[in-house]
Amino acid sequence: MRLWAGLLFGTGLVLSGMTDPAKVLAFLDLAGAWDPSLGIVMGGALLAAMPAYAIARRRRPTLLGESLQLPTATRVDRRLLVGSLVFGGGWGLAGYWPGPAVASLLVGGIKPLLFFVAMVAGMAIHAWLEQRTENGAISVPSPDGRSAAPANQE
Repeated sequence: MRLWAGLLFGTGLVLSGMTDPAKVLAFLDLAGAWDPSLGIVMGGALLAAMPAYAIARRRRPTLLGESLQLPTATRVDRRLLVGSLVFGGGWGLAGYWPGPAVASLLVGGIKPLLFFVAMVAGMAIHAWLEQRTENGAISVPSPDGRSAAPANQE
């Protein structure tokens, strides 16, 4: 089922032209030759996702019987803001974001491959930092902004 969903998603990205970095960068170029087509694709995705999330909120298991886990976070914090800036910065510099980058790997070329490698490296670094934070090796700021002692020290 996931394979079919991924193939459908990738096909939609290719057909809509969202695997072309120039098209994505044209959407981000508000002062130049702005191309609104990415916004139209995103709007269509939101229209499809909204009823699906409404239905999913009322269900316990998925259609395949697995446990359903929807996001519960509602707070905008520093991690969300920094992650958004890094994601958006990479998107603006490269013209790729994760879905089209993976779909573009099938087309070939060095640019999507470099982006994909950098994306996976960033994910690995994030996982490593998260693990170090959980193990108490990194000092985590308290909610009031002051640096707290690592979790394993008393």
